[in-house]
Amino acid sequence: MLRSLYSGVSGLRSFQTKLDVIGDNIANVNTVGFKGSRVMFQDVLSQTVAGATGPADDRGGTNPRQIGLGTTIGSIDVLHTPGSWMTTNVPTDLAIEGEGFFVVEDQTGQRFLTRAGNFYIDADRNLVTSGGLRVVGTDGNTIQLGNPNIDIESFEIGRDGTITVTFADGEEEFGPIALVKIDNPSGLQKVGNSLYSPTPNADSDITDSDSILENLSTPGEDGTGQLITGVLEMSNVDLAAEFTEMIVAQRAFQANSRIITTSDEVLQELVNLKR
Repeated sequence: MLRSLYSGVSGLRSFQTKLDVIGDNIANVNTVGFKGSRVMFQDVLSQTVAGATGPADDRGGTNPRQIGLGTTIGSIDVLHTPGSWMTTNVPTDLAIEGEGFFVVEDQTGQRFLTRAGNFYIDADRNLVTSGGLRVVGTDGNTIQLGNPNIDIESFEIGRDGTITVTFADGEEEFGPIALVKIDNPSGLQKVGNSLYSPTPNADSDITDSDSILENLSTPGEDGTGQLITGVLEMSNVDLAAEFTEMIVAQRAFQANSRIITTSDEVLQELVNLKR
């Protein structure tokens, strides 16, 4: 069979994956804290028809002759560039001005990282995410704003993550809200709901849920950014760039389809030689 036929098939598969990633990026253009991804290609293999030879006294050297055998996905990278900010004026909405991730904990004690700061206070005065996961403070415990039976008159979250709550009998501070800095954020694994879990390639010191607690930082320290209250970090997806990449991927998909069609026509001509 023709090599070009299989090269075209590999191109179709790869650009279909690229279109899948672009579709996910566009679908999450308004998702809080979402980080878009990109697809990088690499060649699969090259068949060597003739090897290289070095120069000799009576002749020059020759380069190798190789035929490429298609493409494959080299990587799907998550781009942790800053997203645009949206002002909400909601006192529990937080954005990180710089690097770092919030730490949240589910009902089983499993901890995750997130850039989505759309928090609220539940009936038990826990600071939680929209999915009900509790926000972790720098002491490693989840944050609860005092006794639920005592009314809160007002509260304020500072740039260092400290929560100042005013009760009828005075003020009390809680937190601060913890942040974690990751050496290689692209190495984190997406687990849905704008959450990430650590992997061995994200940070040598943070490889699992338990090790997150050993690397908590106060906002503004250890390379983490400070917090901005009343603001949310939106998706970092650039629609113009995504639509441009979609056009490129669509045309490349069509070109690889043409390779398959042309290869099929050549094979048909070969079969017709028997007539």
